[in-house]
Amino acid sequence: MMARGGKRVTVGAVTAAMDRIAPPELAQSWDNVGLLAGDRSAACTRVLLCIDLTPAVLAEAVASRCEMIVSYHPPLFKPVKRIVADSDGTEAIVHEAISRGIAIYSPHTALDAAEGGVNDVLAGLCGLKDVGPFEYVSVGRREYKVVTFVPLAQLEKVASAMFAAGAGRIGDYEQCSYRLRGEGTFFGTESTNPRVGRKGQLERVAETRIEMVCAERCLPEVIAALKRSHPYEEPAFDIYPLTPEPEMGIGRVGVLPQGTTLGSLAKLLKRATKSQVMMTVGAANTKLRRAAVCGGSAGRLPLEMPRAAACDVIVTGEIRHHDALSILRAGKTAIALGHWESERPALVPLAHRLRRTVGSIAVVVSRKDTPPFQSGSF
Repeated sequence: MMARGGKRVTVGAVTAAMDRIAPPELAQSWDNVGLLAGDRSAACTRVLLCIDLTPAVLAEAVASRCEMIVSYHPPLFKPVKRIVADSDGTEAIVHEAISRGIAIYSPHTALDAAEGGVNDVLAGLCGLKDVGPFEYVSVGRREYKVVTFVPLAQLEKVASAMFAAGAGRIGDYEQCSYRLRGEGTFFGTESTNPRVGRKGQLERVAETRIEMVCAERCLPEVIAALKRSHPYEEPAFDIYPLTPEPEMGIGRVGVLPQGTTLGSLAKLLKRATKSQVMMTVGAANTKLRRAAVCGGSAGRLPLEMPRAAACDVIVTGEIRHHDALSILRAGKTAIALGHWESERPALVPLAHRLRRTVGSIAVVVSRKDTPPFQSGSF
């Protein structure tokens, strides 16, 4: 099958599309996301989406001739020493997928944090407004601030050399710098050959501190240009790593519709997710105004996040007994939809986005992907 422009769609192309939808750098440090198994150069015409890669889901992928599975939960999570067919863990499923030529990709916590991902979908089901993460994750191109100290007479020479090497660019602006007058001192020993002043005596020089931002890819050239153009034998300079402005992150907080109660929100979410295992913490008639949502298992994390401290309810997948007690002691309420149930709604929007991003490719949501817990009377 061909993508837009007549190019053949490959596993690598789908992987790149998923990396754009759910950037791997958004994932938690303990997670295992991205392409976990497969050949990037292999053709890919059909992709199957699921929450958990089970034997039933793999059989569905084989029967429907899918060349790739996007499994929200990574079937390879902890480091493994071997992948064999007779394993009693998910390694056996991965082995069969590889033997069938089926690639496996997992977005997990990257999709949690990404725009339009798990938590945005869950926030949408709650009807939240003014939505934002309750803990931000810094992502983006890494930049540095380069600082050096130059005598006034050579200042423009050094600045121009650094600009030409790629420093001082902020958005569409170039040659951006900050300059501050001061005084520098140095004492050259007998082994030195100072270009300013004399060795064997303390020198005081009127200098300008100049600083400018620099993209990581330009850093070696900028430092080399600084050294070449600087009048000192041993120029002093500092390199400071810069943290990108946070835009995305873990969980979501937002404002609920006027008149929402714990009972009404629980009914709305049960109907939207078709959950058979939903539980609530707190009285059903409790009035709610702000919610913190986190697919999967939030635990007591929202209680510890300043941006979520004012929430009245925590909407998540599962809650431990002692975390539920902590939530009650804090005067909050909670809704536990079921771990799988809180994440599954994100698959249909993900399928639409993947089709739009890649182009001519079939993306289907698994019908064999089912929650491990079932309700019933016995």
